[in-house]
Amino acid sequence: MKNILYFLALSVLSMACASDKGDGKVMEPEAETPKDSLQVSETVGLTELEGMLINQGLVNIEEVIPGLKVELMYSTTDNFFEQDVYGDLTHAYLQPEVTDRLKKAQEMLQSEYPNLTFLVYDGVRPLSVQQILWDNLDKPDSIKPLYVADPSVGSLHNFGVAVDLTIFDIEAGRPIDMGTAYDFFGYEAYPDRELEMMAEGKITRAQVANREILRKVMKASGFTGIGSEWWHFNAFSRKEAGEKFEIVK
Repeated sequence: MKNILYFLALSVLSMACASDKGDGKVMEPEAETPKDSLQVSETVGLTELEGMLINQGLVNIEEVIPGLKVELMYSTTDNFFEQDVYGDLTHAYLQPEVTDRLKKAQEMLQSEYPNLTFLVYDGVRPLSVQQILWDNLDKPDSIKPLYVADPSVGSLHNFGVAVDLTIFDIEAGRPIDMGTAYDFFGYEAYPDRELEMMAEGKITRAQVANREILRKVMKASGFTGIGSEWWHFNAFSRKEAGEKFEIVK
């Protein structure tokens, strides 16, 4: 009996020693790094809004399109609303597919006009910012949609599939003359009214020719313009955007 107890004690001691060395130990699987942690690590040093945009899959277009310039007008007070609604955000973000189309348009522009590049005024516009614009527009609700999209409906900017831009002359150091400023709410800015406005002497043929350069490369790259703003282009229809992307809030 003593011999049996002796051998049992030796066996227990041997197992304990093996456990200390890691021999025979069952290893627990390593826990996966939470996706949220990966997203946070990718957005260190960015503003809260930029981090949100990246986490939703949008792209900083300046990191993808060489030579392109960005001046977000809603990050300044030099806009129709005379207020900064983007705060620290100074980079333009778009959906990856839209960014690819814009890169193609930029390459087409510079292949024909090496001294020209795009100057982007606005890209994705979160729905929360759309609400600020709507609430602060000093117009009756009945005519507000003529100036800014109703946030209850949303705009293609809210999906990250619309871009506002002009053409910048690198040698001259300024945008080329398009006949009106950005966010000009008058017929002079309407592509649909250009012939009429030229006939009345309110815009010139040279200014319309400059707009045609912009329209040509944008349309050839898969964008469509609208009738009331020479600077605005959409990559998808409202229906397509709703099917392919989530609205950015």
